Amino acid sequence: MATFLSCVFILFFLCFYVVSPIEAQTGGFSVELIHRDSPKSPFYNSSETPYQRLRNALTRSLNRLNHFNQNSSISSSKASQADIIPNNANYLIRISIGTPPTERLAVADTGSDLIWTQCEPCPPSQCYMQDSPLFDPKMSSTYKSLPCSSSQCASLNQKSCSGVNCQYSVSYGDGSFSNGNLATETVTLGSTTGQAVALPGITFGCGTNNGGLFNSKTTGIVGLGGGDISLISQMRTTIAGKFSYCLVPASSTKINFGTNGIVTGPGVVSTPLTKAKTFYVLTIDAISVGNQRLEVMSGSTPGGGIVIDSGTTLTLLPQGYNSKLLSVMSSMIEAQPVADPTGSLELCYSFNSLSQVPEVTIHFRGADVKLSRSNFFVKVSEDIVCSVFKGITNSVPIYGNIMQTNFLVGYDIEQQTVSFKPTDCTKQ
Repeated sequence: MATFLSCVFILFFLCFYVVSPIEAQTGGFSVELIHRDSPKSPFYNSSETPYQRLRNALTRSLNRLNHFNQNSSISSSKASQADIIPNNANYLIRISIGTPPTERLAVADTGSDLIWTQCEPCPPSQCYMQDSPLFDPKMSSTYKSLPCSSSQCASLNQKSCSGVNCQYSVSYGDGSFSNGNLATETVTLGSTTGQAVALPGITFGCGTNNGGLFNSKTTGIVGLGGGDISLISQMRTTIAGKFSYCLVPASSTKINFGTNGIVTGPGVVSTPLTKAKTFYVLTIDAISVGNQRLEVMSGSTPGGGIVIDSGTTLTLLPQGYNSKLLSVMSSMIEAQPVADPTGSLELCYSFNSLSQVPEVTIHFRGADVKLSRSNFFVKVSEDIVCSVFKGITNSVPIYGNIMQTNFLVGYDIEQQTVSFKPTDCTKQ
């Protein structure tokens, strides 16, 4: 049965528009963050209703959970990349690779570290169909293959050698995979100020044997975990270990780096951060519903862990704890529960009958995060609302993106903290 982890927490994403670059220096910049279901995304379907998009997001969340299991993903010091399905992520990222820069649209994968894109030469039998041209390393003046003796090659879980060059291999929970040459390149990010930021010497994979369930609209994966070769870790000096984001439901927003990523001011609360390979870990002590505080235990030890993941819509808790939480919540709501039309959620009400709901507070270690009603109840149809808390067994608890909306969430890798500030993210 699933339990709260002794510590766990996952990370995110970004999206960029590129103009003429300057080389990155320590300081601050912000870039556009594009939601998969926003009008700026190639996956946007104007004929879908908001409720259809939500149902699609719920399906992606549950599919993602099926391949995110406690045994291999979190507890291992060499976290497996095969437990996250990248196509179920909620965010895409635009970066440019090479000199001159070639724009790429990739899946932002919070569950892995490696950045990779499809590269020439790659015959159709060895690459998945892609709408845009493949990246050609011969056309870039800054492309450099990495030798097997390099520290970057040593950091990979799966690699081999072809002569002196390092060959990477990565696979995902749905059977998708990428193999190719490990190299360094200049990666360019577009700032919201209109001045792009060039990052020279970024380690990435040049994939020449790729397949599975990747979509033709995307060109690869941008790993945004905490391992040594993730984009976040490789930018660590440039951004002084600081970044923040402010999520808006199914809409584009931005992510802030360096001095722009510092979260300060009234209402800010901070909790200790622990990094475990790819993942980032927070401790949760309890959840309060109204005046009832429900303690979290890991065996006989107070407190537990929860994965905070931008790629998951719901908040997923151990089944026993979640049942108790929803029972307490239901007892404080006068309305009569109704069935969920999506078949996915456990506590639903008629929208017109839900006049009042109890306050809900997430008690992270040293940081009490008070939720708004929209953080834990969501409309799944024109007249039905459901709680986004859902019970799970044999998997990792996850703090999903609905509960993160309208909070400025800041990460300080150097000081090992995560901060939360209630914010109207539509104005960021």
